[in-house]
Amino acid sequence: MAMKFGYHTWSYSSFGSWVPAYTLDETVKRLARIGFDGIEIGAAAPHAYPPYLSPARRREVRALLDDHGIEVSGIGPAPTGGPGYNPSSPVAEEREATVEHYRAINELCAEWGAAAVVYLPGWVVFGTRRRQAWAWSRECLARVADDAAQYGLTVVVEPLAENSNLCESGEDAMELMEDIARPNVKVMFDCSHVRYRRESLTDQVHLMGADLHQIHIADTRGTQTRLPAGLGDEDWEGLVDALLDTGFDGYLTAETGFHRRGIDPDHDARTGLAFLKPLVARKCAERAAASTTLAP
Repeated sequence: MAMKFGYHTWSYSSFGSWVPAYTLDETVKRLARIGFDGIEIGAAAPHAYPPYLSPARRREVRALLDDHGIEVSGIGPAPTGGPGYNPSSPVAEEREATVEHYRAINELCAEWGAAAVVYLPGWVVFGTRRRQAWAWSRECLARVADDAAQYGLTVVVEPLAENSNLCESGEDAMELMEDIARPNVKVMFDCSHVRYRRESLTDQVHLMGADLHQIHIADTRGTQTRLPAGLGDEDWEGLVDALLDTGFDGYLTAETGFHRRGIDPDHDARTGLAFLKPLVARKCAERAAASTTLAP
């Protein structure tokens, strides 16, 4: 079992705020040099909006990833702008466009060797009952998962407490996963969204158990959010212990800094990795030593 370390490219891609912004090629080179195992990519310009990627460009990116020894841990949508991409929308055309967008993401994941697609369940629009919005999202998820299965992809449901009024908690994500009962659908959580609800990170690990596929890492201190791990008040030792208890072997993907101007994404990425990677290594070594001591 080995956890892997990733970084989400939002803070390099102008998502949330317009600057700083870097090309995908430059982002791959920087994160590989810092020492990450993988990157999670948002399916949005300027990095990876599928309609903007020609077959030649897709091959270029795959070669770049291979050359730098870094993998794509997952790809997810940017649910904003004109297209919307809300699987819970009362507009049937928007829901259909969302499914088609995910199909394009599934194809891109297969071409770039990504193993996971991040599913954002959407939000309830005024005038729609929550149970109806839930049913629409559930239907979209089933279609997305069935399409992803042909590529051997896992679809990961992410609850978004700060942004959504539909799927906010770990329990919500588990319920949506269980509702469609597809073997390639799992769950994840984002530390920032968990703290928004004043809940425990370790509780989320035990709730999701073997269905926990990946985690978005971010620290919190007071009103400051999306900090690199180790710069806030989160119990990272407790989180790593819980992950080892449950046998987690997925990606710990930092998702920091993208919501504000003025950050240095290289510094954020380097700071979080320098804290978390040695912590995981130490905890794993302690477990191994304890197991050896207890062995007959």
